Amino acid sequence: MLATDDTAKVATRIAILGPVSAQIAFVMELTLVPVLLPSIQADLGLSLLEIALVFNAYSIAMAAGIVACAIGGDRFNSSQVFALGVVLFLAGSVFIYAATDNSTLIIGRVCQGLGAGMFSPLIPVLLTQAAPRKPGRTLILWGSTAGYIAAFAPLAYGTLLTEANWNLAFLFIAFVAGLSLILVTLSQRTGKATPSAKTSTDYTAIFRSKKLWLTFAYVFATYGAITYFLFRVPLLLVESGKDTASVGLVLSALWLSFSILSALLRNLVDNHRLRLIMVSAPILISVGLLLAFSTEILLLMLSACLVGFGLACSNSPSTQMVLRFSPTGLEALATSIDISAARLGGILMVTALVDVDMRVSVGAIFVASLLAAACAHTVACPNAKSTKDQR
Repeated sequence: MLATDDTAKVATRIAILGPVSAQIAFVMELTLVPVLLPSIQADLGLSLLEIALVFNAYSIAMAAGIVACAIGGDRFNSSQVFALGVVLFLAGSVFIYAATDNSTLIIGRVCQGLGAGMFSPLIPVLLTQAAPRKPGRTLILWGSTAGYIAAFAPLAYGTLLTEANWNLAFLFIAFVAGLSLILVTLSQRTGKATPSAKTSTDYTAIFRSKKLWLTFAYVFATYGAITYFLFRVPLLLVESGKDTASVGLVLSALWLSFSILSALLRNLVDNHRLRLIMVSAPILISVGLLLAFSTEILLLMLSACLVGFGLACSNSPSTQMVLRFSPTGLEALATSIDISAARLGGILMVTALVDVDMRVSVGAIFVASLLAAACAHTVACPNAKSTKDQR
């Protein structure tokens, strides 16, 4: 009996480490590429238009990958769809490592984007399936790990690598993706893989889950405000005469505060405090954004910390709500819409507020925060039943 319990624990850990490793590779790409672009441009002799195409190829391909995940993630074995996405991401990273011209670079970016779009929405699905008794705690592990990587990856690159060997960063990303693939394969062999769907899926059911769409609205509003912060604050710092180191310091404060609070919340997200945590997020974000218009570095650091705390209070808890209220068999589609809502919120917030008066920006963010708080108050009700319970 003891041996059986130990085997089950090992299988669960492998099932968790596989998606977490993929998340590390995903976040490394997200945070390192903006830092690497100048080196890539100089090394390959690319024009501004060509380097912009290299950057955008990933996002365009990722949108296609998310659609593929939404269609295939619930119809087929989600672990296999996840593994296929990791393979594409790994192959793309190797292509970029070996690239000596723009065409190969773009092929690699497209493969990376397709793969990331396929596996990233399935990360929370696989994590909650691996640890169904405490899904919130597992999702917090996922979120805080991403935060630490986001904070330290650019610093590690600047310390260990030079402009001439930028491609080594992609080789390391490929290594981490390969580790994830091995762990997911082991998980399938130890019996922790998700079974294939055997019945037809009613896709219209997702439109009947009102609390699921309220959660999407919450994600849209909170991530829209956070994305605006990430876009606007570096520009404000440069406009006020601050150097690149100051920008990095402020953004590192955001990701570190996010990771630290995520770790502290790991034992609180599976009980009645979830509503308080989710409602706190838009409040923290709006106060942080209000302070972001200062030119004092200490106030900007405080601003970044508050936004990071808000991200911690919204990230994993909102994903937990998405999975709770998604209809059975439609978890991959729900998490795909979740990611799309976050990206759409960011695009619209940045586009709408990029060139408006500060008071208008603050007002818009305040309205978005009120919307998010109202949504959180409704969906995180302690007595709320999940879509699975209602069936």
